[in-house]
Amino acid sequence: MDPIILITVAVILIVGISLLLFLDRRPKLPRGTYPTTRDANDPAPGEAPALLDRPGTDQTVVGDVAAADSELLDEDRAAVAEPESGTAVAEPEAPAAPELEKPAPAAGRLARLRARLAKSNNIFGKGLLALLSTDNITDDVWDEVEETLLLADLGTEPTMELVDTLRERVTVEGSRDPQHVKAMLREELVRMVDPTMDRRLAASRKDGRPAVMMVVGVNGVGKTTTVGKIARVLVAEDRQVVLGAADTFRAAAAEQLATWGARVGVDTVRSEEDGADPASVAFDAVRTGIDQEADVVIVDTAGRLQNKANLMDELGKIKRVIEKQATVDEVLLVLDATTGQNGLSQAKVFAEVVNITGIVLTKLDGTAKGGIVIAIQRQLGVPVKLIGLGEGPDDLAPFQAEGFVDALLED
Repeated sequence: MDPIILITVAVILIVGISLLLFLDRRPKLPRGTYPTTRDANDPAPGEAPALLDRPGTDQTVVGDVAAADSELLDEDRAAVAEPESGTAVAEPEAPAAPELEKPAPAAGRLARLRARLAKSNNIFGKGLLALLSTDNITDDVWDEVEETLLLADLGTEPTMELVDTLRERVTVEGSRDPQHVKAMLREELVRMVDPTMDRRLAASRKDGRPAVMMVVGVNGVGKTTTVGKIARVLVAEDRQVVLGAADTFRAAAAEQLATWGARVGVDTVRSEEDGADPASVAFDAVRTGIDQEADVVIVDTAGRLQNKANLMDELGKIKRVIEKQATVDEVLLVLDATTGQNGLSQAKVFAEVVNITGIVLTKLDGTAKGGIVIAIQRQLGVPVKLIGLGEGPDDLAPFQAEGFVDALLED
C-alpha cells in the first residue's frame, strides 16, 4: 500500500479520537457535592465521616485503642514523676530566715560609752577645773567660772546656784589642790543632776495588759531611730516589744521603724497608706500588743506639726484613742542635745501639750554641752532617762547621774 495513504489514514484516526474525547467532557462537580441524593445520616459537605460511622469500624476496637493510649500516657507520667532508683534528685532549698541580732546588754552601757563624752567634758573636765585650781580666785575668776558654765548650757539659774555653792565651799575649805577641787565639783554636779530621780522606764505588764510608751519630739532629732534603739534596750532585757509606726506624715518613717524592729524580731504595726490616721495606727498597735501578751508597746508619733494647736490636737487624740484599751504609762520626749537653748524651747512646748515623764537626749557625743542635762531637768521637773552617745544600734544608754558626772570630769 502506498505510504502516503497510510499516513493520511493515521492522521484521520488521531483527529477523530481527539474530537470524540473533547465532545464527551462533563462539568466537574464542586468539592463536597454529592453526586447522588444525600441520606439523613451522611456527613455534611466538607466533614470527615465519624470514626464509628466509617465502614468496617468497630466501637470496641476504638475503646481498646483509647485505653491503650491512656496507659501509655500514665506510664510516661510515672517515668517523669519517679526517676530511676539510685538517681539523686536535687530539692530546692528553702530560703534561710534572717538571723536576728542580739543587742548588747543595757547594764554598763554608759561605762562602755563614757569616752564618747570627750567633746562634752572639755568645759567641765578642763576649763572649769583649771579656773578653780588657781592660787588666787578673784572676782574676775568667778565671773569666768560663771561664763564657762553658761557656755556649757547649764542655764542661768543652775549656773548661779552652782557658782554660789562653789564660792562658799572654796572660801571655807581653802583648798586649791586640783584633786580636792575636782571632788568638790563632782559632789555639787551630782547633787544638781539629782540621782534620786526615778529613771526607770515603764516597760512591764500591769493589770494583765502591756505597758504603753509614747515617744514625741520634732522631726530631725532622731526620734524614729531612738524608738528602734529603745526597742533594742528592752529586747536585751528579755522584754517582748511591739512597735507602732504612728508617724504617718513622713513616708519613710514606717519603713525605717519596721527595719529596726525586724533586726531583733519585734513586730511593727503600720499603715500601708501614707498620711493615714496616726491615732488609728496607735490603736491597732496597742490591740496587737494585748493580743500577743507583749510587755510593752512603743508608739512613734509625728513631729511635723505646724503650730502648738495642731500638736495638741494630734497628740491628744492619739492618747485618747490609746486609752480606750490601755493607759499610757510613759511619754518620752526626744531632744537633740546639740541644739542647746532651742531644745529647751521645744521641751517647753511639748510639756504644755502632753504629760512628759522622761527625756531622751540624743547626740550627746557630739558638740553638745553636758550642762543641758541639768538645765532640761530643772525646767521640766522630769528626769533624763536615756542618752544617745553615737550612731551605732546599741549606743543608747540608760542615764546614771554619778557615771555621767564622772565622764564629764574625766581627764
